[in-house]
Amino acid sequence: MNELVKNIASPAVLSQKTRNAIDEWLKKYPPDQRQAGVIAALTMVQDDNGGYLTTELMDAVAAYLGMPKIAVYEVATFYSMFELKPVGKHKICVCTSVACMLNGADETVEYLESKLGIKLGETTKDGKFTLKRVECLAACGYAPMMLIGRDYLENLTPEKIDSILASLE
Repeated sequence: MNELVKNIASPAVLSQKTRNAIDEWLKKYPPDQRQAGVIAALTMVQDDNGGYLTTELMDAVAAYLGMPKIAVYEVATFYSMFELKPVGKHKICVCTSVACMLNGADETVEYLESKLGIKLGETTKDGKFTLKRVECLAACGYAPMMLIGRDYLENLTPEKIDSILASLE
């Protein structure tokens, strides 16, 4: 790793734990293909930062992987799993693609908005929940569905949503 990368991706920006995890992931790729780990690296950095990415963190990932900053920004802004501002402890991603829409996604969103007292893109005042609309989560046969953290929650009904929300700390 060159000196510039070491300076930009200092422990103050990327934690040692995160750099170690990224390095483990990068073992899957040839040394000259570090950029192939950008999605995994951004995911790890976001998790380590409480659920969102800052420009400083994205710049550090770019430097650490030896790729242009803009390429990292493109990935972070394209994929819906990345957040560029703080989110609640539990990010609720409701799938609103065609299969989910035809099976009640709009009603699911309305129910969640009413239940949580927030609109799509907002976070509850207590910081517990953020509600987000996303496109296809690849569970069309189980629509309507949502993702909380890394858990797929399918065949949603108001009763099932109530139970799910009550189970979250």
